[in-house]
Amino acid sequence: MTAIAQPAPLEPGTLRIIPLGGLGEVGRNMTVFEIDGRLLIVDCGVLFPEEHQPGVDLILPDFGPIRDRLDDVEAVVLTHGHEDHIGAVPYLLKLRQDIPLIGSQLTLALVEAKLKEHRIKPYTHTVREGGTEQLGPFGLEFVAVNHSIPDALAVAIRTKAGMALVTGDFKMDQLPLDDRITDLRAFARLGEEGVDAFLVDSTNADVPGFTAPERGIGPVLEQVIAATQGKVVVASFSSHVHRVQQVLDAAHAHGRRVAFMGRSMVRNMGIAADLGYLTVPEGVLIDAKKAHDLPESKIVFMSTGSQGEPMAVLSRIANGEHQISVGERDTVILASSLIPGNENAVYRVINGLMKLGANVVHKGNAKVHVSGHASAGELLYCYNILGPRNVIPVHGEFRHLHAAASLARQTGVEHDRAFVGENGTVWDLTDGDVRVAGQIEIGFVYVDGSSVGRIDDADLKDRRILAEEGFISIFLAIEAQTGKCVVGPEIHARGFAEDDSIFDEIRPKILKALEEAAAQGVRDTHQFSQTVRRTVGRWVGTRIRRRPMIVPVVIEA
Repeated sequence: MTAIAQPAPLEPGTLRIIPLGGLGEVGRNMTVFEIDGRLLIVDCGVLFPEEHQPGVDLILPDFGPIRDRLDDVEAVVLTHGHEDHIGAVPYLLKLRQDIPLIGSQLTLALVEAKLKEHRIKPYTHTVREGGTEQLGPFGLEFVAVNHSIPDALAVAIRTKAGMALVTGDFKMDQLPLDDRITDLRAFARLGEEGVDAFLVDSTNADVPGFTAPERGIGPVLEQVIAATQGKVVVASFSSHVHRVQQVLDAAHAHGRRVAFMGRSMVRNMGIAADLGYLTVPEGVLIDAKKAHDLPESKIVFMSTGSQGEPMAVLSRIANGEHQISVGERDTVILASSLIPGNENAVYRVINGLMKLGANVVHKGNAKVHVSGHASAGELLYCYNILGPRNVIPVHGEFRHLHAAASLARQTGVEHDRAFVGENGTVWDLTDGDVRVAGQIEIGFVYVDGSSVGRIDDADLKDRRILAEEGFISIFLAIEAQTGKCVVGPEIHARGFAEDDSIFDEIRPKILKALEEAAAQGVRDTHQFSQTVRRTVGRWVGTRIRRRPMIVPVVIEA
């Protein structure tokens, strides 16, 4: 974290830009824009936990900097319907339910379904590409962009301080499945007007060339399905409408029926079909409960779990814990890319499926997925078309942010006008000039079951210690005046290969340490507990070379 320098109070007529998530990470995208005391939020997504965050379900943006200013929020603009851009909306609306949500038809439908589970009825306003809105001091214009989900939008934000253009996630597929391309004509028009701050998707900025078109995936899926004698299981993101469409078409072409597996998959595809974004061939869908009545050669299961999530359908299949089983005649297709941090979990699922005998097809051995993000070549085109005065790469890890900034400089953006920041970096835009105004502290907000923000990094450290080093509990009753032990010490360990009898060595050391502490005037049971912890900790570290969690319980007899 950069040294914290609190920004000065915002001057009138200056646009302040503060990312509360999405920089230095792939997920929890959320950016706050402020001018003349009013706030506009663009996206409000979640980040999925990594292995070093055990027990965590989701990670939210840090709402702390705006928690006391929610009445100043004009609206939340949602660029598209992926979880890393909409997943935290329910948690924000629990703080103020009437914040207007603005987005495209599919995006808002997915958000409303999510909010229904949280028993929140939102105020929503549907917009389309080419549309404009005036929200207080913010003039908004929406631009069509192509992504791996339909109805994605970029948003141009006009203020008296200048114009900011936020791409959201996008790429420049020239032959998209829905014939909806990124509107470069609108980008050129905005460039002529003058883009003062370009907040650009950087996720693929370090990938040379151009992202491959989606149309190349369909024939590969058809070939794999045609060559499979048994059942086919396809895992993808539950919001990847284009990929599901290709699976439906490929299954229909080879006389198979499709069953959706996973609550989010069933919900999202139902919404997409109802709104016309998903075209379901007549008679191809079948209820998952009835799918087992069909021959295995006639069924495709479309499931969640492509990122190795432990409770998702695919992981449970790999662990033999699901009603669907796979064997030597079956094929499993992972039709998604790897989110950074999920690699080990995904490979663990792949290994589990292959151990069961299944043929596993994934991006590493077949063209069954293409990215939804613009590669370096596409970003160069955007920079040249827009000619932005200032570039702020977003939506990526630091290697992505630096790559996107480097590309901008190659196209003529001045070196000190291509900014690489982090969550909490504060930029001020005035008269077309962007400067770093300071840095505010941004933390991780963990969702753990029904708990939101109650566990912190110290709790996660304890969980990692429990998982990696084990646990020792020591119980004893002492005479406080003398430190003599009346009962115990009883020592129990979990997560150790050694038998509890090994602790016979440490018991005399504990008794001696307690008596010495009493002789030095210690009378408090907490201090005696700390004496026990230090004594056991030193011994375990030297004797067993472990650093377990040590929990002494000392009571006064």
